[in-house]
Amino acid sequence: MQQQRIPFSTYAVIGTMLFGLYFGAGNLIFPIQLGQLAGSNFWAGLIGFLVTTIGLPFLGILAIGLSKSNGLLDLASRVHPAFGLAFSMALYLTIGPFFAIPRTATVPFVVGFEPFIDQGQISLWLGVFSFIFFAIVYYFSLNPAKIIDYVGKYLTPAFLLFLFLLIIVTIIKPMGSFGLPVGDYTNSAFMTGFKEGYNTMDAIGSLAFGIVVINAIKRRGISDTKLIASTTWKSGAFAMGLMATIYTLIAYMGASSVSVIGTLDNGGIIFAEVAQHYFGPFGAILLAIIIVLACLKTSIGLITACGEFFHDVFPKISYKTFVFILSFLSFIIANFGLNNIIQFAIPVLMFLYPLAIVLILLGLCSTLFKHKRAVYVVAMSLTFFVSFIDGYDALVTTLPDVANSLFEVIKDFYLYYLPLYDIGLGWIFPALIGAILGYFWPTRQREMERG
Repeated sequence: MQQQRIPFSTYAVIGTMLFGLYFGAGNLIFPIQLGQLAGSNFWAGLIGFLVTTIGLPFLGILAIGLSKSNGLLDLASRVHPAFGLAFSMALYLTIGPFFAIPRTATVPFVVGFEPFIDQGQISLWLGVFSFIFFAIVYYFSLNPAKIIDYVGKYLTPAFLLFLFLLIIVTIIKPMGSFGLPVGDYTNSAFMTGFKEGYNTMDAIGSLAFGIVVINAIKRRGISDTKLIASTTWKSGAFAMGLMATIYTLIAYMGASSVSVIGTLDNGGIIFAEVAQHYFGPFGAILLAIIIVLACLKTSIGLITACGEFFHDVFPKISYKTFVFILSFLSFIIANFGLNNIIQFAIPVLMFLYPLAIVLILLGLCSTLFKHKRAVYVVAMSLTFFVSFIDGYDALVTTLPDVANSLFEVIKDFYLYYLPLYDIGLGWIFPALIGAILGYFWPTRQREMERG
């Protein structure tokens, strides 16, 4: 039988949709700030950032597509069904209504509108803006089958058009040369960029978006398992290539801006100043369009992914009901403000990211150890003990009152005896040792008969 030939346009449209799902406002504000802070250590910081924001998400998409799992819940349940449900719900709530989705409303408001509003009226107008924003998101999320049209064909090309208008001008007329690196970028630019990439939530998002991509592929009439896997990685490669290009250009924009606008507190303010420098008053309008389009398309994708997941877990509640609940909850949390959302997201991300990375790598290598459950169980268990302290440590930085003497002793023990812990990679050796122990763990007769 002749194999179905997939045209490049299919990879491009699905890849553009995937890019649109990933690339929100956080993907704009973090690399431009990285560029400013990394300065002459630009490439080391950028490469570290790209590993987390390009390499890991691509592996996440592949882990879902090539492991033949039916999404994150199926993949995580290879550890244990209870773990699969708990981890999946934690991840979807993190990239959903608790942190990522509310951020899609607060970032465009803070960057595009707050500078023109009196301080005393900011809360009122944030409420108005976020209500309108999530009403639009709710409407476009009601029909998940149309997401490839909304995001891939319309919103993403429009966003790219306005973004490239700003980027091209900064390349033709650069603002200045790179400055000196600042803070942690002075001596450990790569690892600082690597951990900065956590903030985009792209790697954990890839586990959620993987099934969205596979469903989009199936809706285009592709049903063969090998073709689905092939289309998944080719579409993913298209999306990641586009993201890597834009990240590099945006980071360059930040690195070349210091001599003119100085080093500023966050990427949103940097973007606003760069737009103002090149386009004057029109720059604020251009930036508002870029940010709103970036956030709108990502929010629609996140609501869709979360809605489909929770409907699958609780099928008695309709998908449309979950879309309403997610939109309403995101609206409420958005009104706590951007700073609070980012502040409380960091400890959760420090806890979840190592678990997500190890799960992705295990999913990719699963055929090598014949999907043996013990490998998943021991590797993920040992990773958990390290990532829990990572999350605790980040939480104490935000809320010193939650410090616990036992956890402090464990943290000090890790710091002195666990390789790479001081640079945020202490989970690597426990995960590797866990996988080896799990591989040689005696297999029960019942599992051998079942396998």
